[in-house]
Amino acid sequence: MNFLHVLPEPPDPLPKPNTDDDVISLCVAHNLQRLRSKRHLSLDGLARACGVSRAMLAQIESGRSVPSIKVLCKIAKGLKVSVAAFLEDRAFEGVEVLPAQQSKRLVSADGAFISRALFPFDTARQSEFYEIRLRGLGEEVSEGHGPGIQENLVVAQGVLEVSVNDERYLLSTGDSILFYADQPHRYRNPADSEAVAFLVITYPERLD
Repeated sequence: MNFLHVLPEPPDPLPKPNTDDDVISLCVAHNLQRLRSKRHLSLDGLARACGVSRAMLAQIESGRSVPSIKVLCKIAKGLKVSVAAFLEDRAFEGVEVLPAQQSKRLVSADGAFISRALFPFDTARQSEFYEIRLRGLGEEVSEGHGPGIQENLVVAQGVLEVSVNDERYLLSTGDSILFYADQPHRYRNPADSEAVAFLVITYPERLD
């Protein structure tokens, strides 16, 4: 018995975007092409998997149509990815493991302060997530970041004194603090042992 292996159709060239809707449709189109090809699915095969017609899928994949949320949810379910995977400007399907040894680290000049990024640097983002370590009796001082930037910190080990302008706040393990980081602030470890904390920095606008 002979079996016919159906290869995915080659994608049509995508037009250049002129409006915001065009940008969205082309982003969805590019990711749909990528995800379908990765799974070696034809348009007919994907249509059967997600319940969206082949004609509709072809329009979306060519950038001629912007799908509704309902349609996009069906396609995402058929491809077993997050809906957000269609709106990313890079190859990301909703899950990414970041090995500890590959993390980007920032170390202060005296080696007392170590910041380790817990997020991929190559993504557009509006927030950043860090692990920070501060040696016993060490400190890290900042003159302030851009307008509207917030820092949200939780102490995971030890104690940490956080100063915002002239106000001091002593945090123990499990305590957290949220403040606008566009003003001078300082982290100080008043103990002899290392302090460990996790920090989320939120920007008022998305970073590209």
